[in-house]
Amino acid sequence: MLRIHFTAADFARVRFAPRPAPLQELNVALMKMCYPDEPLLFGRWRRRLLRSLPPVVQPLGDLVPAEAAPNFLDVFSDTLEDGLDTVRAAPPALVRSEIERVYARQPAPAPLWLRDLHQGDGAAWHVLRRAQQAAFDTALRPVWPLVQDLHQAEFTRHALSVAEHGIGAALAELVPGARLHGNVWQCAAPYENDIELHGRGVLLLPTFHWTGRPLISDLPNHPVVVTYPAGPGLPLSPSGAVGTDEALAGVLGRTRFDILLHLAAEHTTSELARRLNVSNATASAHTAALRGAGLITTTRAGRSVLHRRTALGSLLVRHGDRRGRGASG
Repeated sequence: MLRIHFTAADFARVRFAPRPAPLQELNVALMKMCYPDEPLLFGRWRRRLLRSLPPVVQPLGDLVPAEAAPNFLDVFSDTLEDGLDTVRAAPPALVRSEIERVYARQPAPAPLWLRDLHQGDGAAWHVLRRAQQAAFDTALRPVWPLVQDLHQAEFTRHALSVAEHGIGAALAELVPGARLHGNVWQCAAPYENDIELHGRGVLLLPTFHWTGRPLISDLPNHPVVVTYPAGPGLPLSPSGAVGTDEALAGVLGRTRFDILLHLAAEHTTSELARRLNVSNATASAHTAALRGAGLITTTRAGRSVLHRRTALGSLLVRHGDRRGRGASG
């Protein structure tokens, strides 16, 4: 269980990142590439990325030889150049201690270029910067406009949630199973970790290449950064699509996907049930699942319940439709 302990000052310092962080999105994309979970959804994406990454990217594999990554890679600047400069400006003592930590349990010695980086060699820093640049250009630049669109939709959704229900509700709904218990934000995790903020605040950063537990960056004298999975949970397509209609239907289920299509305009539960030829109870269960995923909203009007797509739900359908038209043209 992950527990983050807030003070009153910390609640006032909770921020949602207004723009995506290129290097952090790259970090999680490379993590997703290295862990072969969800093979049906991400297998093709993973194989395509592995084939397309140029040899110049290999130093990133040297730098992160196992699950533990050096903390000086935790950079959340909202432009690539600023992020690369921030990595280069990491304190030499931090770079040395983190390389030593990552390689402490490795049976083989660190590669020569990494030993040079440990000593602060300028040429070694150039090797790392070139690897990060090439990895971003290959893995993320083709889909970066889509990442920006998805991020804006996620930012807007939380801005509305905070405005209507307060920051506590936004924290509680951030990821499945999260809850705010008093001044402690709790989230399921495969480890025990208690983090005391002591006024540092929290930065909440959505990512669209990760589907696992939230990732935590807890550096001294910095806000704690919570990178959490958001968006459709599908591989992003270089064509600008989140996926074909069939891919979305395969993840959401055909009935839920059809509900999203119908909810370009408001419909009651009964109207959806009639259009889809299902029972009211079935339609209600599907709309509850879509609402929980942030893809639709539900409001009560008298004795009826009205459903409509959110911006994120419309974004999924719009990109899927765009992909479909491109494939048929």
